[in-house]
Amino acid sequence: MPNSLTIALSKGRILKETLPLFASAGIEPLEDVYTSRKLVFETTQPGVRFLVIRATDVPTYVSYGAADMGVAGKDVLLEHGGGGLYEPLDLQISKCRLMTCAPVGAAPAGRRLRVASKFVNITKAYFAEQGQQVDIIKLYGAMELAPILGLADQIVDIVDTGNTLRANGLEPLAEIATISSRLVVGQASMKLKHGRIGPLIEQLSAAVNAIQGR
Repeated sequence: MPNSLTIALSKGRILKETLPLFASAGIEPLEDVYTSRKLVFETTQPGVRFLVIRATDVPTYVSYGAADMGVAGKDVLLEHGGGGLYEPLDLQISKCRLMTCAPVGAAPAGRRLRVASKFVNITKAYFAEQGQQVDIIKLYGAMELAPILGLADQIVDIVDTGNTLRANGLEPLAEIATISSRLVVGQASMKLKHGRIGPLIEQLSAAVNAIQGR
């Protein structure tokens, strides 16, 4: 359908903070997205459906046109590279920081630094900007274990409260980026469906401003 919209939403914490914003724009899923095993949900707006997928897949679905719009964290977008995407709105939700971290009081490695992260592209770019060559070890989770077990000297990871770092004897060192969730739109969809996407962006922007103004 030329006027239909497919919107890719990230699972998890982001989803819980995203759905109220879309509800304020009159778009709500017709089923409980938390209990259903479905991945595609029709909504209260005819011709608008949600995809509920892994956050890391949202930019790919949108940039290739499988979804018209999406919501993903800035960390995911930076790692993806953002090709084929517009980023018209910072939703101001799921805020955190992307940081380098190391064991508390750790001495310099005395050799080429080993850094563990799932954000390989961001990590490469950051240390290149610092003029520092590092060996990057890709991990998908439990990043704090890497320095504890001697796998890496530092990690690059999302830091929210810092409690997990402290519990594992680590401390944040340098902030790479401030992270929040962003609305992204595919370039082709923005051109072909602007009459429907434009007003929705405005409604979501108003909802964000209303929440920020509380």
